[in-house]
Amino acid sequence: MLIVIVLQCGYYYVKANPSQSETVFALNTKEQTKIDSLKNHQPEASVKIYPFNPNYLTDYKGYTLGLSTSQLDRLFAFRKKGKFVNSANEFQAVTKVSDSLLNEISPYFKFPEWVTQPKTKNIFAKTYSNTPKTNAQKTDLNTATSVQLQKVNGVGKTLSDRIIKYRKTFKGGFAADIELQEVYGLTPEVILKIKEQFTVKTPREISKLNINTASVDALVTIKYIDYEIAHNILEYRKLHEGFSSLNELSKVKDFPISKIEIIKLSLHIQ
Repeated sequence: MLIVIVLQCGYYYVKANPSQSETVFALNTKEQTKIDSLKNHQPEASVKIYPFNPNYLTDYKGYTLGLSTSQLDRLFAFRKKGKFVNSANEFQAVTKVSDSLLNEISPYFKFPEWVTQPKTKNIFAKTYSNTPKTNAQKTDLNTATSVQLQKVNGVGKTLSDRIIKYRKTFKGGFAADIELQEVYGLTPEVILKIKEQFTVKTPREISKLNINTASVDALVTIKYIDYEIAHNILEYRKLHEGFSSLNELSKVKDFPISKIEIIKLSLHIQ
């Protein structure tokens, strides 16, 4: 019992008086040297700068870059007039920043492309003005060269070569300007620009069929007309006692209306 009492007293004494000594965590000399080196050479925190348009600086952005209140006020007053700075030198002239600060922040200036890369003038502007040409002034589409065609805005070497290649597929070349629609890659806008400078003055001859007497076998020789459409043409012709105009073809069942002008080159009415 005496032993139990002594142990209980010792337990409560230790609990009431905890040890005040600190635990010592020892490192070897090599590791301790690394830690001391890192503590002595901690890099200072820096603000990362991203490219920006100096015309739209905010108060906060300006302060982080090092601009004073008066320098920012000069820029804001300049912008209120609806004006823009378009270079580092102009920025300095407006804000009065020092050369050292300008050299520090100007590499991050980002101006619009129309400022940094102004458009060059069209070298063909004098050759092809906005004044519409008369038919006599236009160049014959059947004799135009690749170089001449490339002077039209939107026509490069590839398209000019396609135009000439299509022209060569027929003896006599183009029959009419409308055949430009058959050249792959030519958009309606580009075709319109071509027609402002070129036109067919020496059309090739086409043997035309009389729409009111042509047979099915004769009609299918025309591009874009198959046997089904040819039968529909004859059926329409019979019901209406003939065609009074080639434009009536648009009323024929399943007729390729988008190609009607091309098809009309091979037809006529008697």
